[in-house]
Amino acid sequence: MDYFEILLPLALILLLSKILSIFCKRFGLPQVIGMLVAGLLLGLIRYIPNQTIFSDGILEGLGFLAKIGVILIMFSAGIETDLKQFKKIGLPCVVITILGVVVPCGLGFLVATAFNGGFANIAENIYDNLFYGVILSATSVSVTVATLKEMGKLNSKVGTSVVAAAILDDIIGVILLSVVIGLKNNTGGGGTEVLLMVGKMLLFFAIAIVGGILIHRLFKWMDTKWDRHKRRVPIFGFVVCFLYAYVAEKVFGVADITGAYVAGLVLSGLKNSEYIDSKVEMSNYMIFAPVFFTNIGINTTFSGVSAAFVGFGLCYVLAGLVGKVVGAGAGALMCKYNVKDSMRVGIGMMARAEVVLVCTQKGIDNMMVSPSIMPFVLILIAVSALLTPVLLKLTYKKTFLNNRHLPDAPVPVAVVNELQIEEKKDTGED
Repeated sequence: MDYFEILLPLALILLLSKILSIFCKRFGLPQVIGMLVAGLLLGLIRYIPNQTIFSDGILEGLGFLAKIGVILIMFSAGIETDLKQFKKIGLPCVVITILGVVVPCGLGFLVATAFNGGFANIAENIYDNLFYGVILSATSVSVTVATLKEMGKLNSKVGTSVVAAAILDDIIGVILLSVVIGLKNNTGGGGTEVLLMVGKMLLFFAIAIVGGILIHRLFKWMDTKWDRHKRRVPIFGFVVCFLYAYVAEKVFGVADITGAYVAGLVLSGLKNSEYIDSKVEMSNYMIFAPVFFTNIGINTTFSGVSAAFVGFGLCYVLAGLVGKVVGAGAGALMCKYNVKDSMRVGIGMMARAEVVLVCTQKGIDNMMVSPSIMPFVLILIAVSALLTPVLLKLTYKKTFLNNRHLPDAPVPVAVVNELQIEEKKDTGED
């Protein structure tokens, strides 16, 4: 393959993904849905006889660009994580997060087991089925935050709880992803291999934390040494991202996206964090992220979608929706939130977006989940994005109607940071 042959597919990907992203934005849907639909449409070209636009060589090249995109997505997610937010909620945040992970993960596992071998042979595909559950543990509260902000409830107990729990949710979800992949890859070596895998993972996090403290201090020194918005600072940030991702995967057998996410955590909370993140977002969402999301659509196959699999997919989507509402809502109820606030927390944690796609694609890459599940993940994202604001407004209906003319309550800077990625995508890049 000559290098220039990838330029036409890139042009088609960027053009169609942006057009459909703008279209989705107009209807209040996440823009990633537009990119995924663009990929599905472009994927039809593959069925044209003797076509060369999406040959095997070009798809391989796009795959490399997509992998950089997913690493940068997770790096950005880590930078935007505000660990100080936990102090405002404390124990309720932990309880809400744990149940908000365990319940959907458990439901996803049960649904996958029922349709993939059955409970009589539960040990046969246990890690693959467990990964289906891990996918459902992911959350994305950008839609929730925007809705609560509109109603002046972002600074409320519910709003702060949802944002804080979502931060911890992402951390736990990314760790679970690496654990399950590691267990699957080491099952052939017996208990010794599994213990070695767990030991290497713990060693990675220990080294990552110690090294992260030193790197964080180095970047704080850069904050005082140089004027803000020096381009060298985000360049050094990219270095940290790629180094952590490489070492995690190559040396410790931990997923590269976990390394990238930890690298983002290391650089969060700096004076220059927003500037670093803005440069990462600009670089990523110009090329790499659209290629990642569109590439998912291009490679989505419907060949394995039977009537039984459709039944599995629909039950899987239902498990994803119900699991978050019940799990996170029960956690809030256990922490003595009233019934209405518990319901609001559960609904607020229901939405999904980029992270669930990243987890699903990682499972496909490691041959742990069927590529045919991707259309149902897309349905989960779309349905949760539509239902979350509607149900939240219904729970606040009387309050919202009484206060719809009042200005929003003051919003903490830490919470506003949760909206930055959506604002960047939705306001300045059309």
